[in-house]
Amino acid sequence: MHGRDLGRAGAGRAGAVDAPAYYSGMVPRVPNGSPDDAHGRSAVLSGAQISAINRFPDDNPNPVMRVDLDGHLIYANPASAGVLRAIGAGVGVGVGVGECVPAEVLARCREAAAVRGFLEFVSDNRTYAVWPVLIEDLGFMNLYGTDVTAERAIVKFPDQNPNPVLRIDWSGRLVYANPASAALTAGLGLAPGAALAADLRETLLGRARAADPNPLEVEAGGRTYALLPVDVPEFGFVNVYGTDVTAVKERERLARENERLLLNILPAPIAQRLRDGEPLIADRFDDVTLLFADVVEFTRLSSALSPSELVSVLNDVFTAFDGLVDRYGLEKVKTIGDAYMVVGGLTDGFADHTARVADMALALTAAVDRIDAAVRLGIRFRIGINCGPVIAGVIGSKKFIYDIWGDAVNLASRMESLGAPGRIQVTQAVKDRLEGRFRLESRGLIEVKGKGPTPAWYLLARERSQGEARARPASSRGARGAGREHPAAGSSTGPG
Repeated sequence: MHGRDLGRAGAGRAGAVDAPAYYSGMVPRVPNGSPDDAHGRSAVLSGAQISAINRFPDDNPNPVMRVDLDGHLIYANPASAGVLRAIGAGVGVGVGVGECVPAEVLARCREAAAVRGFLEFVSDNRTYAVWPVLIEDLGFMNLYGTDVTAERAIVKFPDQNPNPVLRIDWSGRLVYANPASAALTAGLGLAPGAALAADLRETLLGRARAADPNPLEVEAGGRTYALLPVDVPEFGFVNVYGTDVTAVKERERLARENERLLLNILPAPIAQRLRDGEPLIADRFDDVTLLFADVVEFTRLSSALSPSELVSVLNDVFTAFDGLVDRYGLEKVKTIGDAYMVVGGLTDGFADHTARVADMALALTAAVDRIDAAVRLGIRFRIGINCGPVIAGVIGSKKFIYDIWGDAVNLASRMESLGAPGRIQVTQAVKDRLEGRFRLESRGLIEVKGKGPTPAWYLLARERSQGEARARPASSRGARGAGREHPAAGSSTGPG
């Protein structure tokens, strides 16, 4: 049967050579060079064969085309319209059945068919992958296409992403890394095809399975990255979205350091009020306990020591003081030269602050005795304690300080300055609060400037039935609730 007759046999599906551009049947004979010339190398099939061959491609939702060995398009199913527009884009028009595909495209198809590869064509913002399959016995080449727009878009966006994007398969191998991830992959010692380290692999895949929204921080090449793994089940891989957080972590570190320095100057609640922009911080406290401690004969010591030795021993001693302040939930207000000022009840709201200040004063001697330089130099302290109302606030705009004023402050200072070396001198008000829990010794009346004869007492120790205040976690500082017993105190209730 000749090709012209075949055309009649398949007339229900086939048409003339000048059929519409996206003809859905097989043309048994196509022009050779021009529509008017016979094409001798065309496949010659029976009508039944044509019908069978055409049935499945016509129903295929993916593009299927057929090209004879001279490059004429002899078949295209309905789904191939976009591919044909893309193939003809180089000559400005789509390729229709009966027309020749561009020579360059035909050559590329032959090359791809030889290695079982594929070509990609783009048209109308769609991307198609086309696999050429040569069928020499029938004298044509089938072109099987697939719309890969979504898949290519997944690759396109990571390529353009300024942040690292990795892709790993479920065996933990790196299958893709965008350009922005070069430093990350180099730092991790990775290249496409390489397996991730076991711990990193298990962590990332585990978080992807659990859809964990919290990023994983890793160090690579001296940088810090936050990695967020996201399962992409449609494609069987995990995207890992990275962010270089080195600068953020450094800012956080500096913020923590600034916070630490600020809290060395101010109580935490006062520091927060400053951060909140409160312009003037001034408060009245009706009941606090104050302690002053001063090194005995400091002038003599300072003249006998070198500057580095003097600063070193004072640093050791006051560091020990700082530890006791934290232990008993108190606030260090300031140091002035060799003097150290502590207050209890200022910010924590607990009612047992007088007992805690007393316990700290008793613990000071033991703490100093553990400092070799202090023992060698014979450092001793005079300590004074008083309680009562005060005014507290922040003064200064640059090198600001938090300070306390009031008659109670002055009297506490007098208790220290008029005390005896190595002794803890307290006022009548303090004695009244501690009596029954601490042992005290009356000193009698002492002459206090601006007060006249004033009763004073020496604090000796806790009563045997009263254990020393327990250490407490630093987080308990700043708690509110006046009238409660501080967890670091003994069994006292009521006013400290």
